Amino acid sequence: MAILPNPAVATSAAYAVSKHGAPIDLKLDANEGAPPPAALLAMLTDPELMRRYPDARGLEAKLAMRLGVTPDRVLATCGADDALDRACRAFLWRGRELILPVPTFEMLPRFAALLGATAREIPWPSGPFPLEAVLRSVNENTAAIAVVSPNNPTGAVVTRAELQRLAAGAPDVVLLVDLAYAEYADEDLTATALALPNAIVFRTLSKAWGMAGLRVGYAVGSSQAMGWLRAAGGPYAVTAPSVALASAWLDRGEDAMQANVAQARSERDRLRIKLDSHGAAALPSQANFVMARPRDVRWLRDGLAGLGIAVRIWPGHPQLDGLARISCPASEPLFERLSSALDATLAPEALLFDMDGVLADVKNSYRQAIISTGASFGVALTHEDITAAKTRGHANNDWVLTHRLVEAAGVEAEFAEVKARFEALYHGELGAIGLSHSETLLCAPELLARLANRLPLGIVTGRPRRDALQFLEQHDLHRYFNCLVCMEDAQAKPDPAPVVRAQRELGIRAAWLVGDTPDDMQAARGANVVPLGFNGPGLAEAGAARVLETLDELESLLP
Repeated sequence: MAILPNPAVATSAAYAVSKHGAPIDLKLDANEGAPPPAALLAMLTDPELMRRYPDARGLEAKLAMRLGVTPDRVLATCGADDALDRACRAFLWRGRELILPVPTFEMLPRFAALLGATAREIPWPSGPFPLEAVLRSVNENTAAIAVVSPNNPTGAVVTRAELQRLAAGAPDVVLLVDLAYAEYADEDLTATALALPNAIVFRTLSKAWGMAGLRVGYAVGSSQAMGWLRAAGGPYAVTAPSVALASAWLDRGEDAMQANVAQARSERDRLRIKLDSHGAAALPSQANFVMARPRDVRWLRDGLAGLGIAVRIWPGHPQLDGLARISCPASEPLFERLSSALDATLAPEALLFDMDGVLADVKNSYRQAIISTGASFGVALTHEDITAAKTRGHANNDWVLTHRLVEAAGVEAEFAEVKARFEALYHGELGAIGLSHSETLLCAPELLARLANRLPLGIVTGRPRRDALQFLEQHDLHRYFNCLVCMEDAQAKPDPAPVVRAQRELGIRAAWLVGDTPDDMQAARGANVVPLGFNGPGLAEAGAARVLETLDELESLLP
């Protein structure tokens, strides 16, 4: 007999978020709040917190006091989603229905499906809560109605009057009132919901209180309802360290939490204005995030990821495809970083190009000069050796790279001699034609002409100026480029200095840079310039927003 899982499990994918592959250090894709101070961790000095099963009654009593209810009406859970899962188990089963205004918190339909219940979806893309449509959908099988306010992921809200009308219009249906983002809203519905006979409130310390990693949520309702929820889940839902830290932060962190909420609310309004200014229509929001519909949602995600910022998108989702959700960082410096990154991604003022491997095909010139110089010292080098060295980084100067490869093979050589042999091969000597004459252009001049008609173009190269000018003259490219930054002008990439120099010469801040090495990607990121990879390994891992197959793709990406 075969082992068979629950059909609802077998046909469902685990919860997962679409992620970009670039290194991320500013995570604005999960709506976490600002962190508590590191000093809070100092209180975890008692090993009994790890040894003993946790007791959350003290935390529940503290939450009850804040809410003005008795402790038996509060249940601490492993995040608010654990509380919602328990509620679904308590009230839903096969043949029963959950009315679900969508889009909304994506675990709710999953919980219903695992129980064999039906999620009856009511469209709520934005704007007022669809009260009348929800009430019309109530029937004899309706067991629960989900009310998420502010709604995740749109930020839309239910009003006090709407919630009261909903409770009165469906008196035999339990209202699952998810207020995870209540602190950010203009109106906190907790007291209103707790006064209703058929509502259960769900709250969390993951958002405004900044404790998502501790997984502390709670449900509040009648003592009978809390008894059902306790029976619907396992014991010891919240770990003892989480209980201790949550209790301490509730005592000490009110002012910090309120300040963070005020900062996020201020950023929310400014973020909407910023997105609208770039043609990314932003929805009204009362949460700590903003939802928007940019011209190209994948490019918004990719461009910001290239600058180390993660935002949330839902590729292929029936209601959310094409939309992006951006959390407010609740930090003025981080908000300024986000704002600059949005400018760079959605409104570039210039396009910057590396030369070698992007504009110029150097397989038979610079790379061959490296191989032939190595051979002159008795060292056999291959194109694969050069690519591997470039991928490791700090390899923007081909003279230095050649010297490094020769010495890595165990041959002692003076740098000056390596450079002299390299230059003789590249430029030619005693009447011989140098390898530089083998260089070809990797894109059509017509493409550069079209791009130059749209934006200023610049070159940021590790070449000596003489070599860069020679290539531009050889292919008649001078007219397309407004600036040329070369080896002599700044520190070598991956230092951002040459990219910053190009920005200064062009009089711009927001730009994209196309390069073929990790050094290019890191230099661009360091200058808050969106890095685009081209025809090279290791670029995504180094931070490329996107790796282009041809330079023609730039035209479709540009706004």
